[in-house]
Amino acid sequence: MAEEQKQEEKKEEAKEEKKESVKEEKKGDEPIKVPTKFKKLIEEIEEMSVLELAELVKILEKKFGVSAVPQMVAAAPVAAQVADASASEKSSFNIVLTAVGDKKIEVIKAVRDITQKGLKDSKDIVDAAASGEQVIKENVKKEEAEEMKKKFEAAGAKVELK
Repeated sequence: MAEEQKQEEKKEEAKEEKKESVKEEKKGDEPIKVPTKFKKLIEEIEEMSVLELAELVKILEKKFGVSAVPQMVAAAPVAAQVADASASEKSSFNIVLTAVGDKKIEVIKAVRDITQKGLKDSKDIVDAAASGEQVIKENVKKEEAEEMKKKFEAAGAKVELK
């Protein structure tokens, strides 16, 4: 009986080692494989708040001279057409929170209403806006963007449409 128990424990340990060598997580339909050497780092990042992650990104950008903003690459003729189209009138905007103002709670409520995020995430976004611009929503139609801008301004915040 003790022999069987030892064999069972060895099998469990082997399974655990295999799991730890390559951790797989689901994101959408694709599994994400995390090598063992990055496992501790990923676990630490998972425990961070949104505000801490934003601060980490800024530090990494400064340290390595890179940007977390995705680069757009387009063919020259297409770029010229896009430039002509945007010169006439831009149809989608990014709502960027630049300053919070005196009514921080009202701004948090506005962020929460617009982004449909939880209270903590909304508060973290507003807190992060104190140290730098925060994109609230991307690719919004002009009318909707103007409406959102009015909500933020009514709450005492400063918002840019980019």
